[in-house]
Amino acid sequence: MYTREQIKNTVEGFGYKYFTGEEYDVNIIGIRNSETKNKVTNRFDDIITISYKIDGEWQYHEFDCTTDPGTHWVENVMNDKGVAILKPGQYRGSHKLRLHAGKYLALGQKKPLTVYRDNNRDSNYDLDESKTDTGLFGINIHRASKYEGKKSTQVNKWSAGCQVIAANDDWHEFLDICQAAREVHGNSFSYTLIESKDIK
Repeated sequence: MYTREQIKNTVEGFGYKYFTGEEYDVNIIGIRNSETKNKVTNRFDDIITISYKIDGEWQYHEFDCTTDPGTHWVENVMNDKGVAILKPGQYRGSHKLRLHAGKYLALGQKKPLTVYRDNNRDSNYDLDESKTDTGLFGINIHRASKYEGKKSTQVNKWSAGCQVIAANDDWHEFLDICQAAREVHGNSFSYTLIESKDIK
């Protein structure tokens, strides 16, 4: 859908760091779908991209995902302040490879992130700058279905604020890249979230 150059230009346009080092110096960038106009679609209608070099050649991948919580957690909030919706921005060294919910390897939050809090349980995400919250909330990057070849279509309980890749096969491709990056650069990953309307 996008080119690596478009993503790089957008990220750098915000003044964020786009990593250009050799061998698996990964850029993990989420793209929130602006066309939904903050509606709770309960679909995997966002994208996570990952780009990096191998032997001096750029590699670029896109995976369908959600960067928003599913309907279940919008309607059944776990936090009194409201459901968490990650605020766009760059979060340096925010994640590390570790078990998600104690079950399988994923990128787990290790540094504070900023989220919007939406507590009115309606069909719109309320992205109110006066209702942000910064801390360790378990905003992980993980998969939906555990079944090989399966691609989930409804977010439902898969995300209460996490960034979730829809297809199991895509997840394993993403995870393999992250594991290779860990071997070269250590167990620390930055995550950048941008919006599709900002990509030119």
